[in-house]
Amino acid sequence: MLHDLAVVRVNRYGTGFFNVPEQPVRLTQGQYLYSLGNPLDLGFAISEGAFNGVITRSFYEQLMFTGPINSGMSGGPSVTVNGEVAGVNVSKRLDGELVSFLVPARYAQELLKKVQAQGKPPKDFTTVVAAQLLAHQKAMVDQLLATPLALKAMGPYQVPVRETEQMRCWGRSNQKADKPFTVDITNCAMESAIFVSGSLQTGQIGIRHQFMRSTEMGSLRFAQLASASFKNEAFGGYKDSRLTGPNCTEQFVKNQSLPMRAVLCVRAYRKFEGLYDFSLLTSSTDEGLMNLQSRMDARGVSYENGMRTSRAFLEALARGGAK
Repeated sequence: MLHDLAVVRVNRYGTGFFNVPEQPVRLTQGQYLYSLGNPLDLGFAISEGAFNGVITRSFYEQLMFTGPINSGMSGGPSVTVNGEVAGVNVSKRLDGELVSFLVPARYAQELLKKVQAQGKPPKDFTTVVAAQLLAHQKAMVDQLLATPLALKAMGPYQVPVRETEQMRCWGRSNQKADKPFTVDITNCAMESAIFVSGSLQTGQIGIRHQFMRSTEMGSLRFAQLASASFKNEAFGGYKDSRLTGPNCTEQFVKNQSLPMRAVLCVRAYRKFEGLYDFSLLTSSTDEGLMNLQSRMDARGVSYENGMRTSRAFLEALARGGAK
């Protein structure tokens, strides 16, 4: 599940097979690989491309394959010229040209060994998937909170961010002469998620901060602007077949240095017991012409880890940067 791999037993024999080596194949950048599959259900095809390194921004290793992988090729092997399996076709970038990804062969090797030891398949794969997702979220949250969150100055505020190999941050500013206020935004998001189905990708954390300030608007107009921005946030609907409707709690709170309005929303996974989506939204209440709104989303986490992440995020928000 975590690597989008499955073992399928078929009641027929082919004319040959590729070698799945005991040890991972040693690859060099630019080395040619040959990806096999049934693209767009048009028939068996072979795509030639090159290996271009290991993707480090994914939570789990993936290989970059500079060659075409289309729908229908997922699960097919990508092999060296010697017929050794280097990886398994998994996905491609839709916003680029010939940027495709392979699951390293070692994950397939580990799965094959596990299946051989089991003897027969489990009766219910849902519990297997749930166990893997729970294991992933624990590793994800432990890594996120292993060290204190880094702090970034936004006006007089300090906001928590995290930038690692799996998570990147970026920002933008809206400073226009015809606007009576300015907006600075910082986002941090994980580069990958766990694919469960075409409509559900989970196991991901995102952070967003928005700092607004004005020297031209009155306090009442600015308060209306900030309130409208706060009300514009969405937490999901009640008709989703995958998750329950959001259960939200709103309070005015204060940590060590910053009074805030805070909303915490939790949604439970209908199919995978023990997994939740957490969303925490805060808005500073200490200034009349400045406002900091922050949001943290943790998708596919246990209730304990959702609360743990929300608490760490809330406590890290602070007043005390340079104006």
